[in-house]
Amino acid sequence: MLLVDGGMMSFLVKSKTEDSVKCEVVDGGELKSRRHLNVRGKSATLPSITDKDWDDIKFGVDNKVDFYAVSFVKDAAVMVFLKVSCISEIIRFLSPTCPPPPPPTSSADAGADIHVIVKIESADSIPNLHSIITASDGAMVARGDLGAELPIEEVPLLQEEIIRICQSMGKAVIVATNMLESMIVHPTPTRAEVSDIAIAVREGADAVMLSGETAHGKFPLKAVKVMHTVSLRTEATIVGAETPPNLGLAFKNHMSEMFAFHATMMANTLGTSIVVFTRTGFMAVLLSHYRPSGTIYAFTNDKRIQQRLALYQGVCPIHIDFLEDADETFANALDLLQKQGMVKQGEEIALVQSGKQPIWRFQSTHNIQVRKV
Repeated sequence: MLLVDGGMMSFLVKSKTEDSVKCEVVDGGELKSRRHLNVRGKSATLPSITDKDWDDIKFGVDNKVDFYAVSFVKDAAVMVFLKVSCISEIIRFLSPTCPPPPPPTSSADAGADIHVIVKIESADSIPNLHSIITASDGAMVARGDLGAELPIEEVPLLQEEIIRICQSMGKAVIVATNMLESMIVHPTPTRAEVSDIAIAVREGADAVMLSGETAHGKFPLKAVKVMHTVSLRTEATIVGAETPPNLGLAFKNHMSEMFAFHATMMANTLGTSIVVFTRTGFMAVLLSHYRPSGTIYAFTNDKRIQQRLALYQGVCPIHIDFLEDADETFANALDLLQKQGMVKQGEEIALVQSGKQPIWRFQSTHNIQVRKV
């Protein structure tokens, strides 16, 4: 049985030759170009990185994209290859005349600081979820192809499990496909689709993503507005600051995790938002992991970090120049927030800076203050 376009159409194979397959239509429909094809219970035996992928990788390096999303990953070896060994290949690909460099320890060493999101959409990836997600920078629950390769009743259970694994490892997780499918042709969603968005948010997804709704749908802007509104309304009902079961394990830095957790608890108790100053994005990601009830305003002097932090739940990344004087930088940040209408005069806000290489040296590397705007 062949499933086309995520199972919207199905065909039963009757016979095949070397270069053609003869099928009987079981469930028909409008067949468009570039539709996905799945075989129930089977995964494709295509190479992990094709010639077309190399062209896309080159495009990503040239244009300084923030993330690569890798499709149909079956094991962690693909992720390791792309993130480490593949970097030296990228350099050779961009400069064929250069001698092969030694494999760098990270993509940043090769000047291609691009994070990798693994798309979980293959039946073969399920037994290897832990190792695959460990080797990646985040995961996407691609429910369309996942539901075509596995029984559809397994998809919601797998969605919850993948989100839980990502949370336990401090990795970003995206829920995608079929979220507002009816809005491809209709101006309003079904109530079941609205509930689907809310469930993904409540389960802890960092992001929810539209596919066909904005790629070729009739109402792309309305679909985005619906997703935005439902997500915000659902987030407003979530109680934050519950102690994660993996405290001290996700980021391998117990002191930073304890600091982020207690900073979150304090901000929630006082009802304040959090302002964090970060060069690498690490503390902003760590605070997002603890899901504070207020917004995390992440100030960074690196535009690449600003762009990347937009993926993480609750983080509002802002670019600012860090000055030698900490108090002057704090004042500039609070003034910017006030001018943008993000905070009001007289409102209290928690200022956080922490890390192995703090921007400003105080009595310790972990510093939190509560200031009135």
